[in-house]
Amino acid sequence: MNYDVIVIGSGPGGYVAAIRASQLGLKVAVVEKENLGGICLNWGCIPTKSLLKSAQAFEYAIHAADYGVAIEGEVKPDFGAMVKRSRDVADGMSKGIQFLFKKNKVESIFGWGKLAGKNTVEVTDDKGKKSSYTAKHIILATGARSRELPNLPQDGEKIIGYRKALTLDKQPESMVVVGSGAIGSEFAYFYHTIGTKVTLVEFMPTLVPNEDADVAKQLERNFKKSKMKVMTGSSVESVDTSGDKCKVTIKTKKGEEVVEADIVLSAVGIAPNTENIGLEEMGVETDNGRVKVDEYYKTNVDGVYAIGDIVAGPALAHVASAEGITCVEKIAGLNPEPIDYGNIPGCTYTSPEVSSVGLTEAKAKEAGYEIKVGKFPYSASGKASAAGQKDGFVKLIFDAKYGELLGAHMIGGNVTEMIAEMVVAKKLEITGHELIKTIHPHPTMSEAVMEAAAAAYDEVIHI
Repeated sequence: MNYDVIVIGSGPGGYVAAIRASQLGLKVAVVEKENLGGICLNWGCIPTKSLLKSAQAFEYAIHAADYGVAIEGEVKPDFGAMVKRSRDVADGMSKGIQFLFKKNKVESIFGWGKLAGKNTVEVTDDKGKKSSYTAKHIILATGARSRELPNLPQDGEKIIGYRKALTLDKQPESMVVVGSGAIGSEFAYFYHTIGTKVTLVEFMPTLVPNEDADVAKQLERNFKKSKMKVMTGSSVESVDTSGDKCKVTIKTKKGEEVVEADIVLSAVGIAPNTENIGLEEMGVETDNGRVKVDEYYKTNVDGVYAIGDIVAGPALAHVASAEGITCVEKIAGLNPEPIDYGNIPGCTYTSPEVSSVGLTEAKAKEAGYEIKVGKFPYSASGKASAAGQKDGFVKLIFDAKYGELLGAHMIGGNVTEMIAEMVVAKKLEITGHELIKTIHPHPTMSEAVMEAAAAAYDEVIHI
């Protein structure tokens, strides 16, 4: 065997799995067809957050007077510089993975990797040359790509996916964003903030449809307050790209409406990259396009594993990383605890930010729980007022019988940094009263967690 472990794909699942495997004394190689770090570092999580920070900085600049700062002359976005900065940030992170691989003695093999027989990976490089490598354990971590709808085929020019949205040559004057999950909402916020006329279309009745209904309503209020056009309960029927502008036919509750835009961004989810990686030839079982695995990510084929966006579960970078670590720790003979998929945090980096973990209020009721709900508004938070971020709230849901935290739902400034406390609380089965008695520093936005817990038990002080 050339290696103990070969990982196909170097995204946040693959590269983390590789490094952890090496730490455990295994000889490891990673096969990557493009840039180390995968979609997340190069075309997803990291460069989008860079663009969003640029939008936030622009927003601060145009509202500087609200903070007692006088700026003379026109404040305007430099779209090209924003894109360049995001690419530089992504490139820097990718180089960081190279450093980590070198430090941890993980070998990189560049090319298209696929299963090619028992314990064998075939890699085709960019010149078409094929090479074979062997390993006792092969982990598939090939990730996902932008999903295409039949009536919304991406041409890369007028109808685009998230990848193209990161590197447009010039800022469009107008854009229709289809889909209001994290990707759609974040791009809608970014482009709208820097001056593009954005129409956000969502098929479901609310924005960010996986979030708690109260959070979704608050985000929609904020988007509409900023003069973004939001169309929920609506679907794009067709796009005519024959003219200078896209003519987007949108079906709404009141009938059809045609919206003209320079660009249509399709953000309707992702599709797993499971084609041409040898699944069929090796008899690896799939279900609805995703690889079937056990709780330690082993497939039905001995020595073959799968993690990340190509298996069932939330398609999130931190989930892929956790799965990779769990997988290789089991391979190395440790006894890792299987991942609790009921305790996975989700974040959307709009302004206001959105974060959550666990059951929504509706899901908790559906599950038959008798619940206590506590909600604390940012308008009552001293730190939020001082920061000029009074929109938002923290909402906590507890099991009335045992006091256990069932779900946490936040919208407002800094909530993507605050959600980890709730993940820990849920994992340790902390009760509402234990949260109330956990002293939070003042003034901070995180005080809203303590206050929301107190609100659930009619002990809240500041509202």
